[in-house]
Amino acid sequence: MKINRTTQLLAAAVLGVALAGVGVAGPALADDDPDNGIDVSVTIEPNTTPGQVSMTVADNGGVSLKEDGSNATARQFVGTLPTVTVTDTRRPEEIPAGEFWAVVGQASEFTATSGSVPPIGPQYLGWRPRMLSDSSSGAVAAGEPVSSVISDGSGAPTVGLKGQELLVSTANSADEIGTWQVNAGLALRTPADVAAGEYHSTLTLSLFNQS
Repeated sequence: MKINRTTQLLAAAVLGVALAGVGVAGPALADDDPDNGIDVSVTIEPNTTPGQVSMTVADNGGVSLKEDGSNATARQFVGTLPTVTVTDTRRPEEIPAGEFWAVVGQASEFTATSGSVPPIGPQYLGWRPRMLSDSSSGAVAAGEPVSSVISDGSGAPTVGLKGQELLVSTANSADEIGTWQVNAGLALRTPADVAAGEYHSTLTLSLFNQS
């Protein structure tokens, strides 16, 4: 109702200006009339919708790895994982004691579009997770990097993404509630004599929430 009264005041002011040239006074406004006040009320019920932990991946057309960093020992192809967002909308009282969540990734074989070319195993694909948003408590952290079975020289475990590897996690969900973003640098390191061809793999991300 406050908006309607403001509209009336503006209209009256315009009318008063328009008629001032002909000596006609504008209408009087009863600003202090209590009958013009309207009580506005609302009843807000408790929020009964439980919160949840969820994961989304930024829109993407896939990751196309490009050759960079090859040497006599290995050929290397690199790219960047699309941004992954984890959101926890639960209230503290909804989180069981000791519960934690984690996002893990695992790759399939790189199969060539030509059936005569042997596949490249997922153990040749490594990654280096990195947080894109701050953790207010430090409780949410990116996973440790893993290298291809052909070492990248960083000292990271040379296991690749053949098994499930950690992208991001929290040790205790109750320590921090919110939204976090993470991605990862990807590096496929193959033998130097790898067969030429176009290869495709599927990198599957999974969110686990457990106690």
